[in-house]
Amino acid sequence: HQFGHYVPRLGDGRAILLGEVKTSANTKWDLQLKGGGQTLYSRQGDGRAVLRSTIREYLCSEAMHGLGIPTTRALCITGSAEEVYREQIETGAMLLRMAPSHVRFGSFEYFYYSQQYADLKTLAEYVLGEHFTHLLEHDNPILAMLDDVIDSTANLIAHWQSVGFAHGVMNTDNMSILGLTLDYGPYGFLDSYEPGFICNHSDHHGRYAFNRQPEIGLFNLSCLAQALLPLIHDSPEQAAELATASLQRYQPLFEARHAQLMRAKLGLKEDTPVHDAQWQSLLVLMEQDAVDYTILFRTLSDSSLRKGSRDLFVDREAFDAWLAGYERCLEVENRDAGERDAAMKACNPVYVLRNHLAETAIRMAEDDRDYTEIDRLMQLLQNPFEDHAGFEAYAGHPPEWASRIEVSCSS
Repeated sequence: HQFGHYVPRLGDGRAILLGEVKTSANTKWDLQLKGGGQTLYSRQGDGRAVLRSTIREYLCSEAMHGLGIPTTRALCITGSAEEVYREQIETGAMLLRMAPSHVRFGSFEYFYYSQQYADLKTLAEYVLGEHFTHLLEHDNPILAMLDDVIDSTANLIAHWQSVGFAHGVMNTDNMSILGLTLDYGPYGFLDSYEPGFICNHSDHHGRYAFNRQPEIGLFNLSCLAQALLPLIHDSPEQAAELATASLQRYQPLFEARHAQLMRAKLGLKEDTPVHDAQWQSLLVLMEQDAVDYTILFRTLSDSSLRKGSRDLFVDREAFDAWLAGYERCLEVENRDAGERDAAMKACNPVYVLRNHLAETAIRMAEDDRDYTEIDRLMQLLQNPFEDHAGFEAYAGHPPEWASRIEVSCSS
């Protein structure tokens, strides 16, 4: 499904699976080229990637790993002098991407909608045997796998929302069966808190806006469940009933995990309506005053700087009232301040891959063949919760020109 519509051959066909590697730790990794050239699925496209998009995925997949969010990984970039045409002529490049599996929701849809049910079963049995072995003895392994995917997807999107990450193109071929962040194109991290933030310039109707990601997660899971119906039960009616019951678990799972992560960002351990009201009301104030998402939560993570957070707000009296309520919650929990600050700093990053940081690295690479900024960003993003001396500007507010950056599906 692409922007809510079924497409028989979704994807631009840039991905070429090289094979599988087993490591000395007995883990398995698929190695996949992105941008290696035309495939059967490239839909008359060139199958290439440009340096700009390759740098963006290379940096962001490692940034997400540094944040502790499930993701594919990027092993390396291979540059090229070949010219590739997108909105303009750009330099080509290729990414070597790694994941335990690159199977997507759309992989199952392809066989379901083409009525290749034997192949659908083969794919499902392969995925079960490789990645869900704990479910093989279950009374209904396919339904149990769907439950696991619902759990991992709810967890993934809760993490996205907690760090202010917008994926930008949540088509079903970009949804991992393992609950990994997959395919980094027109993504964006929030600067000022804007729930309706649309990071994809091609998303004219805001289908994949930041605040719609949770509901799109459910839509995509519903597409997956539809494709698995022939394997869930011989009776179509019974299969639909079982799948629907599984899907109803998603929203409560997402909300519980998201609330847990947001309470942790404020150093609140207890699951109470009062504590949930704290982060919810704070987001309302942040939206009203366009407060920077990452900077505020990091500032709140230091007890000695907390009161200074009011300077980030226009309506400082409203923030002062919020802060008084927040501090009452901290008093009730009676947690050691040093322990709480350390816990908050461990989940509120100093650095995220803002678009202007990626853009600076891209321009240096494209214009001057200078790749040092890529290495510098990797150093920061692999350890995003630690302050790095001399890199204060990377944690600051974005420059004015950053608001003019546009990214699309070709980004």
